[in-house]
Amino acid sequence: MSVFSNTSKDAPELRAKYAPAVLELVGDREPIDVLRDTPGALARTVATLTPEKIRRREAPGKWSVGMVLRHLADTDVVWGWRLRLILAQDRPTITGFDQDQWADRLDYASADPNESLETFAVLRRDNLRLIEHATPEDLNRVGVHAERGDESAGHLVRLYAGHDLMHLAQIDRIARAVA
Repeated sequence: MSVFSNTSKDAPELRAKYAPAVLELVGDREPIDVLRDTPGALARTVATLTPEKIRRREAPGKWSVGMVLRHLADTDVVWGWRLRLILAQDRPTITGFDQDQWADRLDYASADPNESLETFAVLRRDNLRLIEHATPEDLNRVGVHAERGDESAGHLVRLYAGHDLMHLAQIDRIARAVA
């Protein structure tokens, strides 16, 4: 099981490794630049794939490019909610979610990839607006993640930049596998 799987079925010690591994992907890059660049990077990659390849899973039980696009759109809903809670409330509770349950129960496999990409771009633009207008004090505000403890708004910026990089690499891998 990969450290990046991050499902409720994973052992707690594996789940504890997820955030540090994702943060490490950012390296010395500016997280806000990664977050700004992701919608365009996704659009360029998707433009090179046929609709059939976008929907093809790389292997049984794995996601397709289209499913990853839907996940990214839904994750920006989650990220935006978390940011808003942290920026507007004092030490709010932040719940986790099981990405595989969302994919199954929200039927990611049948989602329109172009709609997912469009939704992601709109949500990302609005979430970036929040970050770009946040003060240093705002970015230091924290929420209490149910599994990971205190997480500041600034930490979430870096975490979601790493999340983007992880899924961009995943999409590249899937695209090569279905070629």
